[in-house]
Amino acid sequence: MNLQPGGEDEPDINLTPLIDVVFLLLIFFMVSTTFEHQSRIKIELPEATAEQVKQEEEALEIIIDTQGRYFINERQVINSELKTLKTAISKALGDHESMPVTIRADANTPHQAVIRALDATSQLGLTRISLATSKIQEE
Repeated sequence: MNLQPGGEDEPDINLTPLIDVVFLLLIFFMVSTTFEHQSRIKIELPEATAEQVKQEEEALEIIIDTQGRYFINERQVINSELKTLKTAISKALGDHESMPVTIRADANTPHQAVIRALDATSQLGLTRISLATSKIQEE
């Protein structure tokens, strides 16, 4: 009879399942993380100031009324389809591809009409876009 303690092996810890769990967590967080979406359309939002800002150069003006009808330089566009709007804008631009664009929309204009105008200008490669505002009347 051997009563002396000895010969016991230390228990081994198997790391393979732990590594599998860590990799699964890593993949889960990578897939579920929302990435920051950069806007394709860069817009210069004008500030509503007391003095009107004078524009040094001629700008293309897109006016949208309450029914969502488009007017380019005060001439009505035939319909409100994106293709028609792009054609009218490019025709009004001519060979001035870097002309600034001002979008003037009524306060009650459907949001989709403004987005369609922004989309058309973006697809044509125009980058100098501003949205016109009016000064708040103080009582």
